[in-house]
Amino acid sequence: MSGRGRVVAGGLVVAAVAGVVAVAVVTRDDGASAAEDSSGPPATTEVTRGTLTDSATEGGTLGYGVERTVTGQLAGTVTWLPAEGTVVRRGGTLYAVDADPVALLYGEVPAWRDLSPGAEGRDVLQLERNLWQLGYRGFEVDREFTSYTALAVEDWQEELGVDETGVLERSRVVYLDDAARIATVSATPGDVLTPGASVLTVTGTVPSATVELDPSDRRLVEVGTEAEATLPDGSTARVEVVEVSTEVSGSGTDEPEAEATTTLVVVAEVRGREARARAREYDAAAVDVTFTAGRRRNVLTVPVAALVALGEGGFGLEVVQDGATHYVAVDVGLFSGGRVEVSGDGITEGTVVGVPA
Repeated sequence: MSGRGRVVAGGLVVAAVAGVVAVAVVTRDDGASAAEDSSGPPATTEVTRGTLTDSATEGGTLGYGVERTVTGQLAGTVTWLPAEGTVVRRGGTLYAVDADPVALLYGEVPAWRDLSPGAEGRDVLQLERNLWQLGYRGFEVDREFTSYTALAVEDWQEELGVDETGVLERSRVVYLDDAARIATVSATPGDVLTPGASVLTVTGTVPSATVELDPSDRRLVEVGTEAEATLPDGSTARVEVVEVSTEVSGSGTDEPEAEATTTLVVVAEVRGREARARAREYDAAAVDVTFTAGRRRNVLTVPVAALVALGEGGFGLEVVQDGATHYVAVDVGLFSGGRVEVSGDGITEGTVVGVPA
């Protein structure tokens, strides 16, 4: 082993830093002080001060988010369907069967049973909140379906033009998180609908960029993360991540030997009235989105390749000074663009360190 104290396993480097670079492992001859080496590294560089940004720019598609399929819950003939692009809000009609509407209400609990006096539960509370927002009141908003709730349902049914029974049939409502934009219509008027058949698909109503990321970029996105999108006209818009989901492909029965691939599907809504107006002009167009996980300003940085793994643990730099070299342990911070944030005793702006040739 040379005076520089390198320990080589099988003649190859043996450590990886953050999955992006391999470094040599070195030991220091004395546990506290660095061993000097007069031979010098093959090349050198200086420690510099600057800003590091952990970011990634990926291409996506402008639209209105991930599509959700709305299926029929009753048998009958489809008599009315909305046009694609139509926005349906609370209390509005999504489609009609046997001339009676299937209405949109807001909520997370799916319609799983008919509701009538005596029913109790979260779904009752959800219905009563919707009735209250639609202006049908006179009852206490709670988890109990009372005769007063039934009266409000009758008033709503009268406005819808259906039989005033006071009973809410589960097949006559669809619960979604918010207003819905009709993306595609898969049925046509006159079709005989069967329970479970696809009728249409819906999305959100806010222009959004949908981007697919590698799972290794998961650190870049959380719900609420802000990013920057470059629209087709070259302008930029602020976007906010509202959904992160995982999609697995290539492992189905159609391709039994295909290797499964996991993708992160990220939906980021455009923020700002003007930006949304511009985005609506480019539905289904390509868009670039820059996600930023972290930014470190005015920090000391070196090329990632300058790092060496110390035998006693951690990382260091081979400092070149007065014609000799010694190793200094350093703390590492953000990695970005082939550089890494470092700090350690005697490491200052302009310090000369060794790097591979």
